[in-house]
Amino acid sequence: MKVKNIIPRWKGFNLTNMFLFHSARDFEEEDFKWISDWGFDFVRVPLCYRLWIEDDDIYKINERFLEKIDKVVEWGQKYNIHVSLNFHRAPGYCVNNEFIEKFNLWKDKDALDAFCFHWGVFAKRYKGISSKSLSFNLVNEPLHPSPEVMTRDDHNRVIRYTVEYIRKIDSERLIIIDGISYGNVPLPELSDLNVVQSCRGYLPMGLTHYKANWVGGENWPEPKWPGAWHYGEIWDRERLEKHYDEWAKLISMGIGVHCGEAGAYKFTPHKVVLAWLRDLLEILKERDIGFALWNFKGPFGILDSDREDVDYEDWYGHKLDREMLKLLQEY
Repeated sequence: MKVKNIIPRWKGFNLTNMFLFHSARDFEEEDFKWISDWGFDFVRVPLCYRLWIEDDDIYKINERFLEKIDKVVEWGQKYNIHVSLNFHRAPGYCVNNEFIEKFNLWKDKDALDAFCFHWGVFAKRYKGISSKSLSFNLVNEPLHPSPEVMTRDDHNRVIRYTVEYIRKIDSERLIIIDGISYGNVPLPELSDLNVVQSCRGYLPMGLTHYKANWVGGENWPEPKWPGAWHYGEIWDRERLEKHYDEWAKLISMGIGVHCGEAGAYKFTPHKVVLAWLRDLLEILKERDIGFALWNFKGPFGILDSDREDVDYEDWYGHKLDREMLKLLQEY
């Protein structure tokens, strides 16, 4: 399977009904209909493995919960939307710390065995569904390499082992891997794996995560664009282009690249968000990189974002940011 030949420039959203917590709302078919009607063809579904295990037993699967994910896959096919299943919380690792894992995916064999077991459940369940309709995004945003938690060699070992494990079950499944350093650094050393690599659209952080308490953004300066703050640097479009030039090098090697998450938090002034987002989308399009906005509904999204400086349109009881939607549709 040649990934370059089957990766279109997908554009869409992250559906975050089921991403982090130990309870979840059901997905809604109308979301898929609206996404399709508005001209998008991709949804990324961030998942937490703890939602489908029982009695805190990592190998005991709740079949009824997996049926909720079956619906997502079916609706994707119905509305011609590619569905990418992502382990946002995987056995032994999550970028968020609301739950402390008992082992480390990058160091512990027990964690890697559990990680592969769960991906094996999905690989068996969806074998036969075309990779044009469904992909597996292995683990969300591996962190910065460090000797204590995850070296680059640790990461590469885990990814290689898991890709091989999945392909023994389903050799045709399209697999996506996030870059390291929270999705911001590409992995040319894994170019032989024939997988897609996923970047992020969250730079500069001073703009995209202004007042976000989970990254300490409460004390950052109010953002502007160009000229947004990023950990002591000032970013403009040229600096943003240099960042994605590194990802474009993968494309020149025949490796598919997709931006799996992008967006700005609700406290960034809306005019600043739109100016930055237009530059980001132009840069991605110029490099043939598709995108997915985090999120569809919520504080980064086009529905119910709770921004105070948006003239919302009523959309079946939801608050629609029509201006942002139109911008996304342009690209």
